[in-house]
Amino acid sequence: MEWMVLPLRRYAEFSGRSRRKEYWMFALLMAIVYSLAGLLMVSSLWPAISAGATFAWDNVTGGFWLGFALFGLFTLAVIVPGVAVTVRRLHDRDMSGWWYLAVVVLGQVPWLGALVHLGFLVLMCLPGTSGPNRFGPDPKGADSFEVFA
Repeated sequence: MEWMVLPLRRYAEFSGRSRRKEYWMFALLMAIVYSLAGLLMVSSLWPAISAGATFAWDNVTGGFWLGFALFGLFTLAVIVPGVAVTVRRLHDRDMSGWWYLAVVVLGQVPWLGALVHLGFLVLMCLPGTSGPNRFGPDPKGADSFEVFA
């Protein structure tokens, strides 16, 4: 759980480096919260959906609005930490954080956007540079060493 909330503690810290574990655990936290909000929204509308009713505002209950509020407030709360942890993750790969802006812009181009996002996903899965780089010391610490070096 500590790795999930670490980007929230480092809220707007765009300098330094972040490990893969920090990035992906934060992504897991976001997926869990968004899934719970979506489940709450769909479950409150499920009786009307299963009855075959078309959408009407009369079918919207308090559970839907609670899930919608959770979804919206959580999104607003994690925009800055999400960008910050992504920039720090790029720093761990010894890349500038401006590459993230390039991914966001090029991701809007039809067909090319899918390739850009796929490449960015692969990039986020790759390990960071070992040892210090221009963005700071290795986040894995001094005890990380190559076994067969």
